[in-house]
Amino acid sequence: MATIQALWTAPVGGVSRATFTPMTNSGSDVSADVLFAPEFSIDVQVFGTFGVGGTVLIEGSLDGGTTWATLNDADGTALSFTNARVERVQQNGVRVRARVSGGDGTTSLTVVFVFVSGGCYGS
Repeated sequence: MATIQALWTAPVGGVSRATFTPMTNSGSDVSADVLFAPEFSIDVQVFGTFGVGGTVLIEGSLDGGTTWATLNDADGTALSFTNARVERVQQNGVRVRARVSGGDGTTSLTVVFVFVSGGCYGS
């Protein structure tokens, strides 16, 4: 298992983006975990080659990263990605990470977290 480090960017004021790539199934890669404040909203996008059985879970921890649980989207559905899409994370104020939990030798994914503080920002 490899821990994939973030490439951080700040595209506009109040917005931070953490990109983790490539995430593979070589022992089920995880992203470095990110702690964000309760006043931030968070969106996540997963894309790339999922391969056979490729799955990415978005997990959260309230105990400093000792124990992890799958987080939910805005509708209360577990954040388990088996295809490319963008979702809003329901929980906030937690430590978050992405974890590859399945796939094959072709699995190569990118996970992007976008953290927004306060209001709405344009491009």
